[in-house]
Amino acid sequence: MRAPKQPWPRPPHAIPHHLLHLPPNGALVTVAGLVLVRQRPGTANGVIFLTLEDETGVSNIIVWRKAYEAFRRAVVSGRCLRVTGRLQRESGVVQIIAERIEDISHMLDDLARPPELETDTAPAR
Repeated sequence: MRAPKQPWPRPPHAIPHHLLHLPPNGALVTVAGLVLVRQRPGTANGVIFLTLEDETGVSNIIVWRKAYEAFRRAVVSGRCLRVTGRLQRESGVVQIIAERIEDISHMLDDLARPPELETDTAPAR
């Protein structure tokens, strides 16, 4: 079975982690979330495993050496990432094989900002 050519959903949007059961196996998906775990086991031949969390759950990301070399800075230092890759289901485990990794840590500041401080006319303290 061939994977669809269009991402699920189309970037810049990201699918919430709790909905990763919806796209077909092999679909190109985009997820985003806080980096909970970065693992680079010595026995994994350079493969890196990431765990991302959004407000609905977690997702497991596999970063092969080629993707790591292309997006090293984001993988190493990003606190919040957007990952596009192929959805893979095996033995009840859902994971995403990363093809593109973007550091979106700059968006975290906007999440914590109270609504009254979102304008340029915020009162001085």
